[in-house]
Amino acid sequence: MPLFSVGSPIGRATQKVAGSPAFAKVAPHVVPPVDRVLHRLTGGRVLLSRGLLPGLVLTTTGRRSGLPRTTPLMCVPEPEGTFLVVGSNFGRDTHPAWTGNLLAAPAASISYGRRDVPVTAELLEGGARDDAWARALRVWPTFDAYQGRVDRQLRVFRLHPRR
Repeated sequence: MPLFSVGSPIGRATQKVAGSPAFAKVAPHVVPPVDRVLHRLTGGRVLLSRGLLPGLVLTTTGRRSGLPRTTPLMCVPEPEGTFLVVGSNFGRDTHPAWTGNLLAAPAASISYGRRDVPVTAELLEGGARDDAWARALRVWPTFDAYQGRVDRQLRVFRLHPRR
C-alpha cells in the first residue's frame, strides 16, 4: 500500500520530476536495476516507487534469448484480481523490451508483494484499452506526459492470473 497519494504534495512533486525529459534519460538506467536489487534482497517487500505507487516485478521470456527477464513495473491492481501494466518506457521513443517479450510469449509471472503468480498477458486495444488507460491515469497521471512526448501508442496489458 502506497504511503503517499499522487495528489499529495510529495506525489505531485514526484510526478513533475518523473514526467520530465531529463528523468526519461536517466531513470531507465537507475530505477529498474535498483528496484531489482531491493526486491531480491528484501524478499519482495521493497520497490523504490512503492511509497507512491503499487508495483510488481514481471518476469517474461526474452524473445531473442529465451532467458528469463525481470522488470519492476508500476501496476494497477484491479478488483477482478488482474493487473494493468503500461509500456511507457519513461516516455522514451521505443517500446520497452518487456512488451515485445509479452507479445511473443504472453505466459509470464509476477511477484506482487510476497506472492509469485503465473500470469497470461493480454494486449488491450479499442474500448478495453481506453477503459484501462483511464484507470491507469487515475493511479499515475504522468502517463499522459509520457504519451504526449512520443509518436507511438503506449502499450497497455492486462495480466490475468493463471490457475
